[in-house]
Amino acid sequence: MFPGAHHVGGALSARPPGERPAPPGIKADGTNRFDVLLDHWSFHPKLPAPGYLVAYVYHMDQQHEWGEQFYPSGVTQPGVNAARGIFGPSFVPRPNFLPTRGRWYCNELMVQANTPGQRDGRIAFWVDGRLAADFPNLRFRSAESLKLNRASIGMYESRTGAVRRVWIDDVVVASAYIGPMTK
Repeated sequence: MFPGAHHVGGALSARPPGERPAPPGIKADGTNRFDVLLDHWSFHPKLPAPGYLVAYVYHMDQQHEWGEQFYPSGVTQPGVNAARGIFGPSFVPRPNFLPTRGRWYCNELMVQANTPGQRDGRIAFWVDGRLAADFPNLRFRSAESLKLNRASIGMYESRTGAVRRVWIDDVVVASAYIGPMTK
């Protein structure tokens, strides 16, 4: 197993007004939620921590109750989804990104909710100002009232007994691209 924490990063989420939060393991159905986490993911024992940078997503077309990981290359996990072409013909595969420990990165996440009834939602993320992944053709919602209304940062650790450290600095939430800080 991956020797570090998992689900480390920032998230943008949508919940219906006045509703209780949907817990993990509840599929997104277009009216109850959608979530996009910029996350590190690896359960391969030979892959160094923190693992690849991925989008961990709860969306209308997910096929697994615990959401899916979208890799910049176009691979999705769980593997049952890998060949279904969810991102459409305009998708451009990019190299998967494995951060180096002990180095600061500027990670940026963008989520564009779809127009209800259309496949025009999008997730993109940048590393140090370079577009690292862009996932078009997504469906997050079927109701106009389901809008992004939560931003969070966290670390989820399911194994106990070890000390985990994550340093996060200069958090910004915006409605337009900001870009990395310059010196």
